[in-house]
Amino acid sequence: MSKTQERTAVPTAHALPQQAQAAGPVAPPRVSARRRRPGVIALSLALIAAGGTGVAVLLLQVGDRTDVVTVVRDVQVGQVLTEQDLRKASVALDPAVKAVRADDVDSIVGQRAAVELKPGSLLSPSQVTKDSLVKAGEQLVPIGLKPEQVPATALVPGQRVQLVHVPGQGAAETGEEPADDSPQSIVGRVVKASKAAPGTGVVVVDVATTADDGPTVAAWVSADALRLVLDAPENS
Repeated sequence: MSKTQERTAVPTAHALPQQAQAAGPVAPPRVSARRRRPGVIALSLALIAAGGTGVAVLLLQVGDRTDVVTVVRDVQVGQVLTEQDLRKASVALDPAVKAVRADDVDSIVGQRAAVELKPGSLLSPSQVTKDSLVKAGEQLVPIGLKPEQVPATALVPGQRVQLVHVPGQGAAETGEEPADDSPQSIVGRVVKASKAAPGTGVVVVDVATTADDGPTVAAWVSADALRLVLDAPENS
């Protein structure tokens, strides 16, 4: 054996094992591409199309708006509507909702509120009327109420009241007594109530009564022998 062959056969101290030299560098594992399924792709496209259709319908509904009349201030029953009480607004209106169209606002101004109106509400045709609260065959009697006679509950048009006759001071001093222990009363309806007068605090209430009862009520008012009593609401 020659010296060259001997040098090749003798391994060096720092040489790697023969198995490691043969293996070489380790390659990263290959990840196989996910197989595309035609059914999943078709389902995804269908969902996207359905979502787009829903958005389109929603946009069409939002864009389909109607110009209507809304209430911006408190309006009592029987009060005449003015331009300051109303405002035009554009809303998405359900066909089942009956509302006054903005084009008809001029015909609404000057009419009376048939019910109590609240700010922010839509105005419907049934909530207004051209009729006066004083009907045919009725009379309007003004009644002045002192501060202690004014009810704490606000007097509003259309409210039913009882006009009660009470003995005046003159009758009490002369010893006159009514023939019947129960006080006499007349049914009335509030048409309008003023604000308290400065200084005196007197509130004037216009009350509608029948034509037959009007003179009697006026006589009670003149003799300071009348008190106003509120009736409970019909739906209470």
